[in-house]
Amino acid sequence: METEPGEITLLLAKWKAGEPEAFEQLVPLVYSHLREVAATYIRREKGPGTMQATSLVHDLYLRLRNQKKADWGDRVHFYTFCAKVMRMILIDHARGHQAQRHGGAAQHIPLSEDLAWVEIGSPELIELDGALEALGQVDATMTQLIDLRYFLGYTAEETANLMNLSKATVDRHLNFAKAWLFRRMNPVLRKHPRKA
Repeated sequence: METEPGEITLLLAKWKAGEPEAFEQLVPLVYSHLREVAATYIRREKGPGTMQATSLVHDLYLRLRNQKKADWGDRVHFYTFCAKVMRMILIDHARGHQAQRHGGAAQHIPLSEDLAWVEIGSPELIELDGALEALGQVDATMTQLIDLRYFLGYTAEETANLMNLSKATVDRHLNFAKAWLFRRMNPVLRKHPRKA
């Protein structure tokens, strides 16, 4: 699934140094994985107004291409940024369809089985974005892990490899982050927090 880490890092360094052709060389190396992730989200969100995987990846491509400053030191930073941009695209899509679904029979399609309380295209996805921003203030690594795992579609093992962490550490951080996000987003738990 993954190309040589050094190849991506080298192209990112060239792009950062002002060589625009490096971006064009980078795209084919990451496109298939990003397209696969996009297709997974699209398969989950069925119904009218559904995005196409190709358009989702092209939107990501354009947002990356339009970056004024490519400041990614390595593939971890690059993939984390891609995950965040993918999240923003999905949130923009959710905002665009929120009015259409108001009062209608919304489908219940979770972002992930692990985040079953957040549905694709729902107001909860928008709320998740705010909760992730808050989590990032507490621990930026946990937000990166959530982005890589649930918005870029990496497995726990791939995430651990990419972040240079053990799988046990990734699992522990993800479990904490999911619980933190659930408490943050669940109004009942916010009103009646458990005492530690």
